[in-house]
Amino acid sequence: MLDTLLPRINLTPEPGSDPKLYFGPKTVRDVWLEIGFGAGEHLADQAASNPDIGFIGVEPYIAGMAKLLVKIAAQDLANVRLYQSDAREVIETLPEAALGRVFLLFPDPWPKKRHHKRRIVSVRMMDALARVVRPGAELRFATDDPGYLVWALERFIAHGSFRWLAQGPPDWRTRPEDWPETRYEAKAKASGRPCAYLRFVRR
Repeated sequence: MLDTLLPRINLTPEPGSDPKLYFGPKTVRDVWLEIGFGAGEHLADQAASNPDIGFIGVEPYIAGMAKLLVKIAAQDLANVRLYQSDAREVIETLPEAALGRVFLLFPDPWPKKRHHKRRIVSVRMMDALARVVRPGAELRFATDDPGYLVWALERFIAHGSFRWLAQGPPDWRTRPEDWPETRYEAKAKASGRPCAYLRFVRR
Protein backbone atom coordinates (compact mmCIF):
# COMPACT_ATOMS: atom_id res chain seq x y z
CA MET A 1 0.00 0.00 0.00
CA LEU A 2 2.79 2.39 0.86
CA ASP A 3 4.36 1.86 -2.55
CA THR A 4 1.19 1.67 -4.62
CA LEU A 5 -1.78 3.48 -3.07
CA LEU A 6 0.00 6.22 -1.13
CA PRO A 7 1.67 7.81 -4.18
CA ARG A 8 -1.79 8.17 -5.78
CA ILE A 9 -3.42 9.92 -2.81
CA ASN A 10 -0.39 11.63 -1.30
CA LEU A 11 -1.00 15.34 -0.87
CA THR A 12 1.42 17.91 -2.24
CA PRO A 13 0.28 21.21 -0.70
CA GLU A 14 0.14 24.14 -3.09
CA PRO A 15 0.11 27.57 -1.39
CA GLY A 16 -3.19 29.36 -1.84
CA SER A 17 -4.85 26.51 -3.74
CA ASP A 18 -8.49 25.65 -3.07
CA PRO A 19 -8.24 22.29 -1.23
CA LYS A 20 -11.28 20.98 -3.08
CA LEU A 21 -9.11 20.79 -6.18
CA TYR A 22 -6.97 18.09 -4.53
CA PHE A 23 -9.91 15.74 -5.08
CA GLY A 24 -10.62 16.62 -8.68
CA PRO A 25 -12.89 19.25 -10.26
CA LYS A 26 -16.43 19.37 -8.84
CA THR A 27 -15.92 16.13 -6.86
CA VAL A 28 -16.45 17.33 -3.28
CA ARG A 29 -18.57 20.10 -1.76
CA ASP A 30 -16.36 20.69 1.29
CA VAL A 31 -13.03 19.70 2.85
CA TRP A 32 -12.43 18.47 6.40
CA LEU A 33 -9.05 18.05 8.08
CA GLU A 34 -8.00 15.45 10.65
CA ILE A 35 -4.74 16.20 12.44
CA GLY A 36 -2.98 13.08 13.74
CA PHE A 37 -5.38 10.33 12.63
CA GLY A 38 -3.57 7.49 14.43
CA ALA A 39 -4.65 4.19 12.88
CA GLY A 40 -7.33 5.96 10.83
CA GLU A 41 -10.51 4.40 12.21
CA HIS A 42 -12.27 7.74 12.63
CA LEU A 43 -11.13 9.19 9.32
CA ALA A 44 -12.10 6.09 7.32
CA ASP A 45 -15.56 5.97 8.91
CA GLN A 46 -16.14 9.66 8.32
CA ALA A 47 -15.01 9.41 4.69
CA ALA A 48 -17.30 6.43 4.07
CA SER A 49 -20.26 8.22 5.67
CA ASN A 50 -19.62 11.49 3.80
CA PRO A 51 -18.62 10.65 0.22
CA ASP A 52 -19.25 14.24 -0.91
CA ILE A 53 -16.67 15.59 1.56
CA GLY A 54 -12.95 15.60 0.85
CA PHE A 55 -10.82 14.48 3.79
CA ILE A 56 -7.22 15.51 4.37
CA GLY A 57 -5.54 13.27 6.92
CA VAL A 58 -2.20 14.24 8.46
CA GLU A 59 -0.12 11.73 10.40
CA PRO A 60 3.67 11.73 10.89
CA TYR A 61 4.00 8.04 11.79
CA ILE A 62 4.34 5.45 9.04
CA ALA A 63 2.57 2.71 11.01
CA GLY A 64 -0.63 4.75 11.24
CA MET A 65 -0.37 5.69 7.59
CA ALA A 66 -0.09 2.03 6.59
CA LYS A 67 -3.12 1.02 8.68
CA LEU A 68 -5.29 3.73 7.16
CA LEU A 69 -4.21 2.81 3.64
CA VAL A 70 -5.53 -0.72 4.21
CA LYS A 71 -8.92 0.72 5.23
CA ILE A 72 -8.98 3.09 2.24
CA ALA A 73 -8.30 0.22 -0.16
CA ALA A 74 -10.82 -2.12 1.48
CA GLN A 75 -13.60 0.48 1.34
CA ASP A 76 -12.53 1.99 -1.99
CA LEU A 77 -12.51 5.49 -0.54
CA ALA A 78 -11.84 8.05 -3.25
CA ASN A 79 -12.31 11.13 -1.05
CA VAL A 80 -9.17 10.91 1.12
CA ARG A 81 -5.80 12.58 0.67
CA LEU A 82 -2.89 11.98 3.05
CA TYR A 83 0.10 13.96 4.24
CA GLN A 84 2.87 12.37 6.26
CA SER A 85 4.47 15.20 8.18
CA ASP A 86 3.58 18.22 10.29
CA ALA A 87 -0.01 19.44 9.96
CA ARG A 88 1.16 23.04 10.17
CA GLU A 89 2.81 22.61 6.78
CA VAL A 90 -0.59 21.89 5.24
CA ILE A 91 -2.47 24.54 7.19
CA GLU A 92 -0.01 27.27 6.19
CA THR A 93 -0.75 26.66 2.49
CA LEU A 94 -4.54 26.84 2.80
CA PRO A 95 -6.46 29.97 1.83
CA GLU A 96 -8.69 31.68 4.38
CA ALA A 97 -11.96 29.97 5.38
CA ALA A 98 -11.09 26.87 3.35
CA LEU A 99 -12.18 24.15 5.80
CA GLY A 100 -15.61 23.06 6.98
CA ARG A 101 -14.44 20.95 9.91
CA VAL A 102 -11.27 20.05 11.82
CA PHE A 103 -10.62 17.03 14.05
CA LEU A 104 -7.99 16.94 16.82
CA LEU A 105 -8.66 13.59 18.47
CA PHE A 106 -6.54 12.34 21.33
CA PRO A 107 -3.34 14.21 20.44
CA ASP A 108 -0.22 13.42 22.43
CA PRO A 109 -0.67 15.28 25.74
CA TRP A 110 3.08 15.62 26.35
CA PRO A 111 2.34 15.38 30.10
CA LYS A 112 5.73 16.53 31.42
CA LYS A 113 5.76 20.28 31.99
CA ARG A 114 8.98 20.78 30.05
CA HIS A 115 7.29 19.20 27.02
CA HIS A 116 4.12 21.31 27.08
CA LYS A 117 5.52 23.50 24.31
CA ARG A 118 5.16 20.50 21.98
CA ARG A 119 1.39 20.25 22.42
CA ILE A 120 -0.54 20.78 19.20
CA VAL A 121 -3.10 22.94 21.01
CA SER A 122 -1.37 26.29 21.36
CA VAL A 123 -2.05 29.94 20.71
CA ARG A 124 -0.11 29.68 17.47
CA MET A 125 -2.21 26.72 16.30
CA MET A 126 -5.42 28.49 17.32
CA ASP A 127 -4.39 31.48 15.20
CA ALA A 128 -3.67 29.21 12.23
CA LEU A 129 -6.93 27.29 12.52
CA ALA A 130 -8.98 30.46 13.00
CA ARG A 131 -7.65 31.66 9.65
CA VAL A 132 -8.47 28.53 7.62
CA VAL A 133 -11.75 27.43 9.26
CA ARG A 134 -14.82 29.21 7.89
CA PRO A 135 -17.34 30.93 10.20
CA GLY A 136 -19.90 28.44 11.47
CA ALA A 137 -17.60 25.48 10.88
CA GLU A 138 -16.86 23.00 13.64
CA LEU A 139 -13.67 21.99 15.42
CA ARG A 140 -13.70 18.77 17.44
CA PHE A 141 -11.18 17.92 20.14
CA ALA A 142 -10.99 14.80 22.32
CA THR A 143 -8.66 13.71 25.11
CA ASP A 144 -8.46 11.28 27.99
CA ASP A 145 -5.86 13.38 29.80
CA PRO A 146 -7.38 15.68 32.49
CA GLY A 147 -4.45 18.07 32.41
CA TYR A 148 -4.59 18.43 28.65
CA LEU A 149 -8.36 18.94 28.82
CA VAL A 150 -7.91 21.98 31.06
CA TRP A 151 -5.01 23.23 28.92
CA ALA A 152 -7.06 22.98 25.72
CA LEU A 153 -10.16 24.59 27.17
CA GLU A 154 -8.15 27.52 28.50
CA ARG A 155 -6.64 28.19 25.10
CA PHE A 156 -9.78 27.70 23.04
CA ILE A 157 -11.87 29.93 25.27
CA ALA A 158 -9.19 32.60 25.69
CA HIS A 159 -8.60 32.81 21.94
CA GLY A 160 -12.11 34.02 21.26
CA SER A 161 -12.41 32.74 17.69
CA PHE A 162 -14.12 29.52 18.78
CA ARG A 163 -17.30 29.11 20.82
CA TRP A 164 -17.67 26.00 22.97
CA LEU A 165 -20.98 24.32 22.16
CA ALA A 166 -21.46 22.48 25.47
CA GLN A 167 -24.52 23.43 27.50
CA GLY A 168 -23.80 20.98 30.32
CA PRO A 169 -21.62 17.98 31.35
CA PRO A 170 -23.44 15.44 29.13
CA ASP A 171 -22.39 17.45 26.08
CA TRP A 172 -18.69 16.81 26.69
CA ARG A 173 -18.91 13.45 28.43
CA THR A 174 -20.86 11.74 25.64
CA ARG A 175 -19.51 11.23 22.14
CA PRO A 176 -21.99 12.33 19.44
CA GLU A 177 -23.44 9.64 17.18
CA ASP A 178 -21.67 11.00 14.10
CA TRP A 179 -18.29 10.82 15.87
CA PRO A 180 -16.85 7.32 15.31
CA GLU A 181 -14.84 5.73 18.11
CA THR A 182 -11.09 5.41 17.69
CA ARG A 183 -8.97 2.49 18.82
CA TYR A 184 -7.14 4.74 21.26
CA GLU A 185 -10.44 5.85 22.76
CA ALA A 186 -11.52 2.24 23.26
CA LYS A 187 -8.23 1.46 25.00
CA ALA A 188 -8.60 4.49 27.26
CA LYS A 189 -12.09 3.42 28.30
CA ALA A 190 -10.94 -0.15 28.90
CA SER A 191 -8.27 1.23 31.22
CA GLY A 192 -10.86 3.23 33.14
CA ARG A 193 -9.87 6.64 31.80
CA PRO A 194 -12.88 8.85 31.00
CA CYS A 195 -12.79 10.72 27.71
CA ALA A 196 -13.87 14.27 26.98
CA TYR A 197 -15.39 15.32 23.66
CA LEU A 198 -15.25 19.05 22.98
CA ARG A 199 -17.05 20.72 20.08
CA PHE A 200 -16.35 24.30 19.09
CA VAL A 201 -17.78 26.46 16.33
CA ARG A 202 -15.87 29.17 14.52
CA ARG A 203 -17.37 32.53 15.43
